[in-house]
Amino acid sequence: MGNKRRNLGDTQPMQPVNPQRAERAERRTQRGQKNYREAYERELEYRRAVSRTPAPQNRSGQRSRSRQQESSLSAIIQQMRKKKKKEGTKYFDYDLLLVIIFLMCFGLIMLYSTSAYTAQVENGNDMFYFTKQAIIGAVGILIMLAVSKIDYHIYAAFHTEIFLVAMVLMALVKTPLGMELNGARRWIQLPGNMSFQPAEVTKIAVILFISYKLCEYGKKAYGIRGWLKIGAYGVVAAGGVFVLTDNLSTAIIVMAITVLLLFLVHPKTKRFVVFACVVLVLAVIVVVYLKIQISDMATSTDFRMRRIIAWLNPEANSDKDSYQFLQGLYAIGSGGFFGKGLGNSTQKLSAIPEAQNDMILTVICEELGVFGAILILCLFGFMLYRLMFIARNAPDLYGSLIAAGIFSHIALQVILNIAVVTGLIPTTGVTLPFISYGGTAVVFLLAEMGIALGISSKIELKD
Repeated sequence: MGNKRRNLGDTQPMQPVNPQRAERAERRTQRGQKNYREAYERELEYRRAVSRTPAPQNRSGQRSRSRQQESSLSAIIQQMRKKKKKEGTKYFDYDLLLVIIFLMCFGLIMLYSTSAYTAQVENGNDMFYFTKQAIIGAVGILIMLAVSKIDYHIYAAFHTEIFLVAMVLMALVKTPLGMELNGARRWIQLPGNMSFQPAEVTKIAVILFISYKLCEYGKKAYGIRGWLKIGAYGVVAAGGVFVLTDNLSTAIIVMAITVLLLFLVHPKTKRFVVFACVVLVLAVIVVVYLKIQISDMATSTDFRMRRIIAWLNPEANSDKDSYQFLQGLYAIGSGGFFGKGLGNSTQKLSAIPEAQNDMILTVICEELGVFGAILILCLFGFMLYRLMFIARNAPDLYGSLIAAGIFSHIALQVILNIAVVTGLIPTTGVTLPFISYGGTAVVFLLAEMGIALGISSKIELKD
């Protein structure tokens, strides 16, 4: 054997490196990287092209807005700015901007009125919640204005990446970064004693993602296969919200946004009418079944089941699960038509737990009466009208669908919040947009409004 080298198993003796072979391998690697980069750039261009799919024309056959149709508020602002609009110039929805700012200011006033006593008792500062909300609102408005300057077609180029980032952020809730608050683990802990709710990102991500997919599929979305594919994306997003953050109400909103966007682009409504009827019948059957089995479920420890039991039989649980709900009804009933006056609510003095959150509408009804509630509904109605206008006049289908998705989100949250405080559905924890206390929700709502304003800036004026 001597000094003879042995080949052990599959190991081969090392051969000297061939310089030419190494050079060719390096060129292949560089060429592969270049091809990958070019392919990705082509994909981005394709996504941008899809996002510019022409929007369907409205009944008048025109997609551009007439200057004579502008509302009085926009006309006043334009006169103050002394800017003469010429044909082909861009439009900006100042009406929507004004109603957003008005709702934010109104919300701050009602937040202070609602939370001053609780903040003084718990934190020794009656301005605690007001100050935090004012700072968050100011930052959110700056973000909204910055987002309004971004061309919304860039979201089409990165719609998949945005969707995946939202899912990853929700997955982080299950890691040590997750934070539990009031028995629910739905937040991510941030430096500086701040928290972040990833489910709010998912709402925006779903709007941007589903809107793009509907543009990409085109008429294919009309068929059963396309309908199921789009629905599957919504199910994945809603399932992620529910499984990863244990947030059923947000999961329902995410799924509802998907269905509503499908409904808007589909030429036939029969399928959706049937779907809605089936859901309604199933809901009635479930409620009747729960009503029959309520005595057997009285000992349930699941918090969702406890909420349903409290909703079905509130008087039997008036000192436990139904306490907040019943106190809210007392507040609404005691307010009358014009209310007791701003700051004169008695139910907010520890009777309604966490009144500054999802139950703030009950305090508004007590202090400002039914008149105040109608005023809020009119403001939200005007906001939805502006969003609908942007959706109808957007320069392409992608912009129309994004605006329609934002419309759906705001409308769903307002309807669900009102349904909860009036006892039509069990407690869900859904807040009243722009008025209830909440950091992440306010910031991302304002970011959504920034996207809508950005779409409005692409609308062209015509004489």
